Amino acid sequence: MSEQNPPAGEPSENLTFWDHLEVLRGSLVKMIVAAVLMSVVAFCLKEWLFTVVLAPAQSGFFVYRWLHAPPFSLHLINTGLAEQMLVHLKVSTVAGLLVVSPYILYLLFRFIAPALYENERRHSVRVTVAAYLMFLVGVLVNYLVIFPFTVRFLGTYQVSTDVHNMLTISSYSDALLSMSLIFGIVFEMPVVAWLLARFGMLRAQWMRKYRRHAIVVILVLAAIITPTADMMTLVIVSLPVWLLYEASILLVKGAERKHLKETTNPITH
Repeated sequence: MSEQNPPAGEPSENLTFWDHLEVLRGSLVKMIVAAVLMSVVAFCLKEWLFTVVLAPAQSGFFVYRWLHAPPFSLHLINTGLAEQMLVHLKVSTVAGLLVVSPYILYLLFRFIAPALYENERRHSVRVTVAAYLMFLVGVLVNYLVIFPFTVRFLGTYQVSTDVHNMLTISSYSDALLSMSLIFGIVFEMPVVAWLLARFGMLRAQWMRKYRRHAIVVILVLAAIITPTADMMTLVIVSLPVWLLYEASILLVKGAERKHLKETTNPITH
């Protein structure tokens, strides 16, 4: 085996434990300041921010128009004295964190990078960027597809015409944020599958063998998320997750080939 390059931050070996803590403290302060500043900016852009947040609750949302969905009416209400202010603060904070997240990842990587070898740094950058982009894609897919059809069905569902739906703004925003987080994590499937394959813990053959089982699980999860008899909605929700599974198989297969190449030709790596 060839020798690995020395750690990129070799001069940092002279730093003491307390020096490292001081560097970490400085990075954390920068993260907090950046997050607070962007959250304040988002808070000040209240009208624009909530135009985006509340768009899926409107019958004229462009996704509904593209799919020719029938019109619906959804009424959002406020039931607490400070509820709207708390929702405003919560949504602004999440928006601020989302905007500064690349900077936060950069600061974290800059702190960790000196302890990594050159090849480890290169792989870490690729995995981190891929994971971050897939998380954003998951959030976007939820906002454009999953959440609109979920809130449209559940917000208009009635057990009786005598019972009228009045959805609170807090319930609406909490559902949007939690579902965005869930689907952001779900969209990490290809990255996690690739990492497991690189460590020899997952094989493409296994994923192909249990493809039918995976499809059943995906459909069940989609049915839970969108409990409606509308087959179109069920397909729209389950299709992205199934495509992620198929993409994961291809990535795992590629990782297996690369691992085999590295083991058969160790001198070149």
